[in-house]
Amino acid sequence: MRAEYKNKVVLISGGLGDIGRAIAEAFLNEDAIVCIADRFAPRLALERWPMLADTPDRLTYDQVDVADAEQVESWVARVEQKFGMLSVCIANAACVTIQSLRELSSAAWRNEMAINLDGAFFLANACAKSFVAAGVRGNIIFLGSWAAHAVHRKLPAYSVSKAGLRMLCQTMALEYAENGIRVNEIAPGYVNAGLSKEVWSRDAALQKKAATVVPLGSIIEADEIAGQVLWICSDNCRHMTGAAVVLDGGLSLIRP
Repeated sequence: MRAEYKNKVVLISGGLGDIGRAIAEAFLNEDAIVCIADRFAPRLALERWPMLADTPDRLTYDQVDVADAEQVESWVARVEQKFGMLSVCIANAACVTIQSLRELSSAAWRNEMAINLDGAFFLANACAKSFVAAGVRGNIIFLGSWAAHAVHRKLPAYSVSKAGLRMLCQTMALEYAENGIRVNEIAPGYVNAGLSKEVWSRDAALQKKAATVVPLGSIIEADEIAGQVLWICSDNCRHMTGAAVVLDGGLSLIRP
C-alpha cells in the first residue's frame, strides 16, 4: 500500500466502465477517497456496481454528462465541498462507433468528439484550476488509445478524438507545469474491457485471434491499466509530464 494516496481525493469519469471501476478499486485499495461519475441514473449505477452502497464515505457516485461543461464543473465543486482538496483526475469517459467514414453520421461524429475530447477537457481543466487554487501539485491522467497514432478504418471519429486528446495532454502539461501539476496519457492497445470484452465473451476464439496479432502475445486487462495509473500518479514519476505511455504489447511496431 502506498501511503501517498491515503485520503487523497480522486475523480474518475466513466467510472462504471470496466477500466473506470478497475482504477477506482485500485485507489480504494490505497485508502484514497474515490468519486466517480457516469451517465447512468443512481439506481442503475448501483445495479451495475453494488459496491457503491458499501463505503459511501470513501466511494461516491454522481450522474454527469461530461459533454456538458456546467455539469462537470458542478460535480467538481460538489466533490470539493464534501471532501476538500482534489489530488487526482482521471479523464476516462469515452464512447466508440465502429463504422467507416462513408457510413458515419454527423451526429455520431459530434457525439464522440463531445464525450471523448470535449468531456476530457472540461473535467481535466476544471480539476487543474482546482489544483491551482488550492496549491495542490495534482495529477491528471487521460485514458487515450494507440488509435491516436495508428490508423483504423472502422474507428475514424474515435481515432481522431484520441489524437486530439494526446495534444490536449501535452498542451495542458506545459500550461500547468509551473504549478507542479503533472498531466499524462495512458494509451492502451487491445483491452479486455468495454465493447471488446462483450464481443470476446461471446466468442473466445476472437480474443485468442486478437492476441496472436499482438507481438507480446496477450491482451491487457483493466486492472493492469489501473496499476499503471497508480504508478504514473506516484512520486516515482515526479518528472513525467506530457507523456503518452503506450501499453499495446508492441502493436504500434507493426502498424504504420
